[in-house]
Amino acid sequence: MFAQQDGATPPAAVDGSQAEGGDIVVTGTLIRNPNLTSSSPISIVGQQEIALRQNNNAEELLRTLPGAVPSIGSAVNNGNAGASYADLRGLGNFRNIVLLDGARIAPADAVGRVDLNNIPVSLIQRVDTLTGGAATTYGADAVSGVINFVTRKDFSGVELNASKQITSRGDAGGTRVDLTLGGNLDGGRGNVVLSIGYLKNDAVYQDARDISYSPYESFSGTLNNSSTTVPSRFTVGNVSQVINPATGALTPYVGSRDGFNINPYNLFQTPFKRYNAYAAAHYDISDSVQVYARGMYSKNTINVIVAPSGLAGSAALIPYSNPYLPDAARATFCANNQAYAFTSGAPVAVGTLTPAQCAAAATATSVSDPNFRAFSTSIGRRSTEIGPRNSQYVTELFDYRAGVKVNITEAIDLDVSGSYGESENRVSSSGYLLTSRARTALWATNTTTCLGSSPAVPGIGGGASASGCVPLNVFGPDGSINAAQAGYISGSTSRRYFTKLGQARALLSGSIGASSPWADKPISFAAGMEYRNYRSGQDADQLAQTNGELGLTGATIPFRGGYDVTEGYGEVIAPVISDKPGFKSLTLEAGVRYSHYKVDTAGSPTFSATTYKGGATWEPIDGVKFRGNYQHAVRAPNVAELFTPQSLTSANIPADPCAGAAPLSNADLRAVCLAQGAPVGAIGSITNPQLGQANATSGGNTALKPEKADTYTLGVVLQPRGLVPGLSVTVDYYHIRINRAISQANPSDALASCFGNLTGDSASSPFCTAIRRNPVTGTLDGDPATTPGLSFVATNQGTILTDGIDLGVNYDRDLGFAKLSLGFQGNWTHRSKFRATPASIFRECVGYYSTNCGSPGSAGPSSAAGSLQPEYSWNQRTTLSFGDVDISLLWRHLSSMKYEPGLGKLFAGTLTTGVLAGEAVDFGRIKAYDYFDLAGHIDVTEHLDLTLTVTNLFDKKPPIVGGNAGTSTFNSGNTFPSTYDALGRRFAVGARVRF
Repeated sequence: MFAQQDGATPPAAVDGSQAEGGDIVVTGTLIRNPNLTSSSPISIVGQQEIALRQNNNAEELLRTLPGAVPSIGSAVNNGNAGASYADLRGLGNFRNIVLLDGARIAPADAVGRVDLNNIPVSLIQRVDTLTGGAATTYGADAVSGVINFVTRKDFSGVELNASKQITSRGDAGGTRVDLTLGGNLDGGRGNVVLSIGYLKNDAVYQDARDISYSPYESFSGTLNNSSTTVPSRFTVGNVSQVINPATGALTPYVGSRDGFNINPYNLFQTPFKRYNAYAAAHYDISDSVQVYARGMYSKNTINVIVAPSGLAGSAALIPYSNPYLPDAARATFCANNQAYAFTSGAPVAVGTLTPAQCAAAATATSVSDPNFRAFSTSIGRRSTEIGPRNSQYVTELFDYRAGVKVNITEAIDLDVSGSYGESENRVSSSGYLLTSRARTALWATNTTTCLGSSPAVPGIGGGASASGCVPLNVFGPDGSINAAQAGYISGSTSRRYFTKLGQARALLSGSIGASSPWADKPISFAAGMEYRNYRSGQDADQLAQTNGELGLTGATIPFRGGYDVTEGYGEVIAPVISDKPGFKSLTLEAGVRYSHYKVDTAGSPTFSATTYKGGATWEPIDGVKFRGNYQHAVRAPNVAELFTPQSLTSANIPADPCAGAAPLSNADLRAVCLAQGAPVGAIGSITNPQLGQANATSGGNTALKPEKADTYTLGVVLQPRGLVPGLSVTVDYYHIRINRAISQANPSDALASCFGNLTGDSASSPFCTAIRRNPVTGTLDGDPATTPGLSFVATNQGTILTDGIDLGVNYDRDLGFAKLSLGFQGNWTHRSKFRATPASIFRECVGYYSTNCGSPGSAGPSSAAGSLQPEYSWNQRTTLSFGDVDISLLWRHLSSMKYEPGLGKLFAGTLTTGVLAGEAVDFGRIKAYDYFDLAGHIDVTEHLDLTLTVTNLFDKKPPIVGGNAGTSTFNSGNTFPSTYDALGRRFAVGARVRF
């Protein structure tokens, strides 16, 4: 069966699994009672479904869950920081909790997200996904829900699992091997299990597929190459020109002709390697006392590879006597660019040069020469000779938990436990060009010796020490930077991210021994206290801390932060009526959680939050059940939202209002562009940021307060056993609204706040002056050290709203010759809306894609927008079982989508350039997509079974939308590879040996 919904089958099969001591664990409540079911809908993916999918990690499994949206995972390259996450309801991967057997594990970062790469897939019995809020039960950060991975218990024997994956094109290879050992102790009084695993996935580069070989501009349909290119691009009188290495002449830069194709360096599947170990044990000391423990370790290595580094619009001073400067280019620079004299030692601007002055400056090789002159220019030079940028993320996690369960009475249990975990992510990055060294290497008048450290002038940072300097040739073709030059200007860097989570919990649960006068089942309760000590931070070497030093990258500023939270909570479930006319059963439930936070910052501020819930299930007759649940959640800001230092990142924008000729005819617009730092000479020639990626500055805010959410679900469960045996249907409506949401503006909203209604006073508006431009070109991209770009400050002014309907249908029937199982899980998302401030647009994103639509972000690393939210999505599995053989077909559906209205029109027509020239496309619309996966399973012997899975059976290609229709994190390779299959048909063969 594909997936089950809570309440659709008997409780023991749906709500939980047998845990230690024989209790039924119901995801969504802390009360353990075999007679209870949850009032909230729970989607369950069982062990059989996991085996048929043959996914290598948990993120791949959750990525296709209807109602969720893909988050950071193996299909994300630029934006992947070495971890995988889940995003329920598209509300952000930091607004849900990931649990292992109902308990938290150490998160991966300061945002508090759990890295799904660490989940031991081989030991998973099922995955419970409860959406619509679980804050009262598990903590205030479960605004959108909880994902609970339930492991197999009481495993005895030996089990070896091995699988191999490959595409029909012979790439995207994957190998996974897991060995599990277990045994019972002392006649069944205890059990010990150990599982160790290995996983390796190969890289797939985007040039391996025709649809992604050439990057296309989403609005024009032309090639969308990067202006950080080779041969070099220079600003000549504020106009971009590219050099012809053969003639030395400068000609106007044309992006589709002269730009750099970054796609062959980017990945559709990141290379990944994992070693993991998991051990668990429990032992009954007596009939009323049990001790238990669990430990896990994981080491993951992920390589993120992107195009070579370079000088990305970085400004520099170059002597007119530079040994590599061609005569033709020198003449052009002399006539158009600002020149500097050094008669007094410091640079003094002297304007442009006459031909005679230019000729004299060409032979002046000493700064003390009265004829010595240098010019300033902004350079776009891709350092291909250094090679691509490779960031290797090595993450090590260990997490252990131990506790004791005591049966105080036959009806009441006490569970006391403690846990501690750490996660450390070490990043080693190579292939980076060091901007300050490049400036010094350009400050040269012969081919062997540099003049010294490049002097600083306004808008141009200074150079590095000249020790070991080798003069740099940026005027030649690819290969003109020789090994000695590359060795001086390149460097490697390292960073470290860490988290520590200590927990202690005491939970008293059971029944009070009394029941309602109209019911025969007792009232059950749970009450307890919990303490969490959470610390996180980041470290970086000096290079990584220097803004703009690593070419295209902003600074990583070290910080430490954390908080302590003490919580008290209680839940009660009361059967009110049972076995009465019109009331087969009626059950009410309620819960409350009080949280007290102490934050690590000046003055050690504290704040409190109270969450609460109420729910009911009513079964009027056998086979018909109505259920509803309301929860009020209060989410405290996480460590990243509070403490992340202000640093440079990037933001995707559709267009820059100051670009082109518009400021020439609009005085108010011109005044704003100048007030943001654009030079006067650039007005009328400002270009849109390359690849649609503007610089942006963001960070944490220690003044943030908790956000508040109200969620409710209403549903019905139908099991007409007498009419249609084997059929179960669940329908649930959910509604989630977050007020005072911790968020930052979308890029378009940040621009609209300034440019939306220009007046004569706009040039002094803080919404406008917060935007800072490149002081040389006036663009919103360029040297991170001089171009802060857009400003994103996290506030509590956001509002988030989503609602929709989940539908689950399951049907089992014995056909005589075979057993038929049908499973359906679908979602209709009615609304998915976000507003950063009361003055912003209340943007609707269901069925739309753009640089604005995705998961509403907050400060720091969590700000990356999510992937697509289709209006309709479903998974339907059909399985026929013939004794020991199962044949199963999975149908995955995504409804059509289109570009967000009001942002312009994307290209529709026939492409004329690149590999796809001649192909008719419509970048502004994605038709409905249907994928089919075929799987077969056979029990070869009592000890051996085999599974063969063909994913994307008909090799359906992904949609083509160009490279700047969405955020660079998820819109990559001209498509959305996290949502749509960019790899094509894949084969997986798995074998399991059991003894």
